[in-house]
Amino acid sequence: MVNFLIFGPPGSGKGTQSVKLAEKFNLKHLSTGDMLRAEIAAGTELGKKMSSIMSKGELVPDAVVIEMIANKIDSTKDVAGFLFDGFPRTVAQTEELEKMLNERGMKIDSMLVLDVDHDELVKRLILRADLSGRPDDKDPAVIENRIEVYRSKTEPIIDYCRERGIYQPVNGVGSIDEIFERLCEFMEEYF
Repeated sequence: MVNFLIFGPPGSGKGTQSVKLAEKFNLKHLSTGDMLRAEIAAGTELGKKMSSIMSKGELVPDAVVIEMIANKIDSTKDVAGFLFDGFPRTVAQTEELEKMLNERGMKIDSMLVLDVDHDELVKRLILRADLSGRPDDKDPAVIENRIEVYRSKTEPIIDYCRERGIYQPVNGVGSIDEIFERLCEFMEEYF
């Protein structure tokens, strides 16, 4: 199985690209936010545990998130691998993810990072606000904060993956199809 991390700041298009890439390469798209909501909605034991934590305004512990991902990996059949979107968010999570994958005879094959300059990100987020109605995408202060949080939290993961030789920057500027083609060119060497 081939496993990819997809990263990019808010507005870089990673969600859009993840769906297209998962379909093209028969990968299971794992979005931890979607997975958390699905576990809670399904009323699973794990979902009940997470709901209790989240209802107190606390973050779900890394061990619980890793358990949720492990359960999804263990129950998913007939895919070529996994595409992790929005996880890991810290070096500690990256190390835990690697450990869990290694226990299953798997590894992180590549970290794909969509590079988009600051002005383009702001422009995309404002446009997304108009299309989706998300008020947090319209407020310049919120946009700047989200971009800064991404940069401060993600840089260590990028360095961590660069040291392991799995970091792959990808030009994230252009049309959705142009960016998709760039990602595909890189990913095709794994299949």
